[in-house]
Amino acid sequence: MQNLVIESSSCYTEVFSTKDGTIFQSDSEGCWYIDFAGKIAKFDYRNILKLKKAVYQIDIEDLLLNSVKAPDVEILFICACDHCYVLSLIEIIALKDLLAGTFVMLELNHILQDRLHRVVC
Repeated sequence: MQNLVIESSSCYTEVFSTKDGTIFQSDSEGCWYIDFAGKIAKFDYRNILKLKKAVYQIDIEDLLLNSVKAPDVEILFICACDHCYVLSLIEIIALKDLLAGTFVMLELNHILQDRLHRVVC
């Protein structure tokens, strides 16, 4: 993980990054920043879980195999959140990878903290 300092003198820790985006955590603000699809969006933990749920509910296989001539975009709107994403199927897959990697890193961090705490105690 690397730290990124933004002009507002807040410190952001990179949680996970792919070629398509990055998720940062701000402990001082108690929030998350997602740099994806050309914008940086601020989420609290509850809303990032809602975003993950919304992305994982999209049936990408069905959209790819469906022969109906429909737009290949999905609109993701999270209740109680100011952000909306209009994403292509490729972007949905990229966002799903970004969120999956982020939650794997969070779980790994939790496991490491738990093991270190057990060793010390």
